[in-house]
Amino acid sequence: MDEAGTRGTDPDDLGADGGADSPRLVRRKTVLRAALAATAAIPVTLAAGPALARTAASSGATPELTPACDDGDHPTPEQIEGPYFKPNSPQRSNLREPGLPGTPLTVTGYVFGRACRPVADVLLDWWQADTNGAYDNTGFRLRGHQFTDARGSFTLTTIVPGLYPGRTRHLHVKLQAPGRPVLTTQLYFPNEPRNNTDTIFDPRLLMTVRDGGGGREAAFDFVLDVPQDPGPGTPTPPGGTWSVGVAYRAGDRATYAQRAYVCLQAHTAQPGWEPPNVPALWRAG
Repeated sequence: MDEAGTRGTDPDDLGADGGADSPRLVRRKTVLRAALAATAAIPVTLAAGPALARTAASSGATPELTPACDDGDHPTPEQIEGPYFKPNSPQRSNLREPGLPGTPLTVTGYVFGRACRPVADVLLDWWQADTNGAYDNTGFRLRGHQFTDARGSFTLTTIVPGLYPGRTRHLHVKLQAPGRPVLTTQLYFPNEPRNNTDTIFDPRLLMTVRDGGGGREAAFDFVLDVPQDPGPGTPTPPGGTWSVGVAYRAGDRATYAQRAYVCLQAHTAQPGWEPPNVPALWRAG
């Protein structure tokens, strides 16, 4: 069984020196994920506050990350389908069935496009081995598909997959945004001994995993090759002090549209992040 991951800071969220004075202290996807979490309850979080996927494992070593959702970056890596995929799986987000043995596992996350905006109605088709490492090739046990909600989020309820010869512990998934190509990939568990010997394993596809909820809780954010406009920026109104490009710190004050705001977390202002639009970053007052 893999060791639990711990909540930490994604290195992509830090500037080049990682210091508090860095103007890139908070990256675009991190802030958007925090804003999404602030506007609606997430079924499973990995700690108090927004759960950030792909954080450091309990060993203290930070795995190589799935590419950050930022202009010009690459999408989540592809992986082979393998021999066990079956089409026409039932639509469901809960793959656990009565009497099915195995450690409960819940996987949550978001699907983003290339401009770090969440993508709704993305198809996620999951399949996996049971606790003994076997796939159901006659029926649809531990197979199912679902769609991201309006916030681009998903939740999968399943069990921790078992091991079988030649492979480390993993989940299979196909993702397809409306009108876009299919991404086939796999997700992995941190600190698995077989991660070092599995020739398919890719550390960029490691989930954040911890004990919780009577089983295991995991998180992962996908980035699909979906072209997106970064979003129209709203011009700073006359007399407002808020401005694009300014590195704000928690507690800083700014005005926008003749209203005062207090900064809640450090970030560098970008178009589309005007104080009224990002309650995770600014509080009126």
